[in-house]
Order: sequence, then C-alpha cells, then structure tokens
Amino acid sequence: MDMEKLVLETKFTGDPTGAIEGIAWDFSSPDRVGDMIEPTAFVGLTGKSIPALFAHDQSQVVGVFDSITVEADGLHVKGKLLIDTVERAREVRSMIQANAVRGLSIGFLTRKAAPRRGGGRTIQSLELLEISIVAVPANPNARITSQKDFPLTTENTNPTAELETKLAAAETKITAAETKAAEAVAALKARLDGMETKFNRPAIIKGANDNEPTAERKAFKSFLKYGPERMPGEETKSLVVSDDTRGGYLAPAEFQAEVIKNIVQFSPVRQAARVGATASASVILPKRTGTPTASWVGETETRQSTEGAYGQIEIPVNEAACYVDVSLQLLEDAAINVETEVAMDLAEEFGRLEAVAFVNGDGFKKPTGFMTDAGIPFTVSGSAATIADADGTADGLINLMYALKPAYRANGVWMANGTTIAYLRKLKDTTKQYIWQQGVQAGEPSTLLGRPLVEAPDMPDVAAGTFPIIFGDFTRYRIYDRVAMSILRDPYSQATSGKVRFHARRRVGAANTQAEAFRKLKVSV
Repeated sequence: MDMEKLVLETKFTGDPTGAIEGIAWDFSSPDRVGDMIEPTAFVGLTGKSIPALFAHDQSQVVGVFDSITVEADGLHVKGKLLIDTVERAREVRSMIQANAVRGLSIGFLTRKAAPRRGGGRTIQSLELLEISIVAVPANPNARITSQKDFPLTTENTNPTAELETKLAAAETKITAAETKAAEAVAALKARLDGMETKFNRPAIIKGANDNEPTAERKAFKSFLKYGPERMPGEETKSLVVSDDTRGGYLAPAEFQAEVIKNIVQFSPVRQAARVGATASASVILPKRTGTPTASWVGETETRQSTEGAYGQIEIPVNEAACYVDVSLQLLEDAAINVETEVAMDLAEEFGRLEAVAFVNGDGFKKPTGFMTDAGIPFTVSGSAATIADADGTADGLINLMYALKPAYRANGVWMANGTTIAYLRKLKDTTKQYIWQQGVQAGEPSTLLGRPLVEAPDMPDVAAGTFPIIFGDFTRYRIYDRVAMSILRDPYSQATSGKVRFHARRRVGAANTQAEAFRKLKVSV
C-alpha cells in the first residue's frame, strides 16, 4: 500500500503533569464526531514507547509514554514529562497544574474502518503514532487519572536537612537523566522526522496544514477525471463507496462541505432554520396538540377531569437529482480545478431547487415550504397596496411582531426578498426615524425593529393581497439531510460529444413544526 495516500487523524482526551497516567481513549462511548475505536485496534502496542507531543506539534516533544495497556474501560497509558531537560515540558507541566490544559490526544493512521449507523465510524485497525497533551478533548470520558510531583509540605522536624538531602539525590540523578533524556529526545526526533519523510507530507497532524489534500480528496479528484477503471488500486480503496446496488460514490468530506457552503448562499433559509441529519426515509416528531385545563375549586368541591392531547408530525425525506456534463478536454487540463467547477455547478442547481421548496414547496415529492402552511396567522399592513400604513408609518410591522408570543419573538427572524427589503429600508416610525438598522460591524446582520432580517429571493413581491414578509422563530422549521451529495460518473452516454456526465443526487426533507411560531404580513387594509 502506498503510505502517502493514508490520512492521519487525531482524537482528543484527558489531562497530564509530571509523571502522568490516564485513559487515552474510552471504549464505552463515541467521540464528538461519532467515531468509536475497537480495543483490538490497539493490539501490538505492549512494550512500545510512544512520543508525547504538545498540541500535535513535532517540534514540541515534551515526554514519552512507555506503558500502554488495553483494558475493559479504555486505552491506559503511563509516561513522564521530560521536565529535567526540556524547557517546554516544564511549561506544559505548569499549564497542567493551573488547569489550563486538561486533555490528551492520540494521533494515528486509520487502517480499517466501517460506517456507524447514525453517523461516524467504527475504527477496527490503526497505527498509533503519537499521544499529545492538548486543551480540548473530543471524547469527554477519557482523562488523566494521576499526576505525581514533589510534595509541597513536609512533617519532618528538620525540613532544611531533608530538602538538602533530596536536592543532592536529585543532582546525582540529573547527570544520568540528562544523558538518557537527550538520547530519548534525539531518538524521538529521528523517528518523527523519518515518518515525515516517509509520508512526504509537510504536516502529518490534522489541522496543521489545511491546504494539504487528503487521500480521499485526491482519490475523488482522480475519480472525476478518469473514472474508477483507470484509477490506481490504492486510490480506489480510498473512495467512500456507497452500496453498489444504488450506484455512485459518496463525495469525500471536504467536497461535501464546499457544496453545503455554496448551498447556503442560494438557500438562506438554512441560516435561520434548524438543520439536522437522519438515516431514515422520514422523521417523526411528537407534538402536543392540547394542554390540561385546571380551574379554581373550593375546599370540598368536586374536581373536574382534564388531560393533554398529543400527536405527531412526519417529515418525509425527498430526493433531488441533476447532472452536469463536463468536456473531456476540461477534465484532462491539469491547470483546471475540476473539483471546484463541478461543485459550483451542482451547488447552484441544488441551491436554486432547495430555496424554492423551503419557501413555497407543496410537499409533493419536495419539502413543505413555510409560506404554504395554512395554519400560520397573518397581520394586515393597513394599506391596500403597500407595507406601510395609510399614514406611511410601520405600525403594521410592529403589530405583527408583538402578535407573537414572547418566547417566539425573542428568537424571531424577518424574511423577505430584495425588492421588499429595499422598501423596508425607507420606512420610518412616527418620529421620522428609520426602522432599519445596518449591522454595527462586518458579519453582523442588519436588523428590522431590533431583529435580524434574512433575504430570501423566493418570497413574493409587495402587491395587493400578497404576503411579502414573514416573522417568526425559524428554529421551528426543521430541515433534515439524508444524503449530502452522491456522484455517479457516466463516461459513456455522452462519449460521442466528447463529454463526461456526472449525475448528482441529494435527499433532504423539511417542514414547519409549529405554525404559532410564525406570523405573516398581508398587504391589505
């Protein structure tokens, strides 16, 4: 296997200091991204020494873990910081004693893994390369269980003599320890330098070089260019493959993230709605449809029975599909970033389709839009043709905002298209002050009556009888992604035209879960 194609990953845990020991990985629960590691993945580590780094930085070797055992509750490690010879090790110990650094992280190469239901992976085989002292754990259950150091107090009646004795003994040990530690540091540095040369990667720790493409991303780019038939065997193995009966290859994580980022630009509803993932064909949410009714009674008066009522909302997951034709010359041109071109084309099409459905979708083979929810109440603008009242003020918007319950109003977001927003920017209150407030600094949204406003191009224009503005708590509008992006390369159907066709599909469902959390503005008197 070509070692340059492997991906180095890091997992975070525990906290250290002085002579340290703890649990470097917890087997009982997944980490924050859903990954679990089987105990058998660490077979063969007994008797080996693993370098201890700070924050996965090769230049900051601060110690060594020389005892590694696999037990029922996790991967137990013991080691020491080289505080006698390495200044950085002493600084790390100080950070640990001040509780500024409380974590351990393992750096490893994944050899074999399988996807887990609901997200994440089960890692069955790996190569452990290093263990780092870090600040933020990804697996909350992994931890440092012991840190040994000189005691700060003594009951000896002659503390000065005892201290001198200890100092003399320490000086004797330092001479031998300095030589041994220097040799250990040199060996660790040589080992890490050898790994770096072998893998031919400028930074082997995840996050050290965000511009370095992963093996999966390189393989996916080769898949786009050449197809699986002409790809090297090691690159084919790096692809995340979907079930052959369904066809296609799942895009690697970096490719999906780029497409999702572009989709938000075209589908701004995702900025305000609650977005989640699902592994099912539909999502069922329980809903309370009626509340118990209490009443005041006398001391011996008969009480009346009452009960709540509950129902459920089912949000089906729908499928969207399209394809993009790319010329063979474009694919063969090494100066062209084919991945970016295909991503942008797919993002524009899926973004356009999603944006329309999230706003006006009728629920038939597509998500149900919030504007099609007949249960959402409305407030009239006070004018037959405009948003402003007959006297030109924004009283209708104020009435709409305060018609919502306080809990929804506190999280409320306005939504309108660009034409309507242009009209809103000109509105004034009764004191002739603009009700529109530009964001104070870059990145902050502009506000209308103190609440954020999102531009949704698919909202209707201002006209008599229309609903050009909606205000509400958009976390009550749920979006669930089933398949983020799947690509199928078809080099045959368009071969006579010198093109390769890429079929893309997404599965997403969306619907409003609480009509009372929203209110629309109707242009009417």
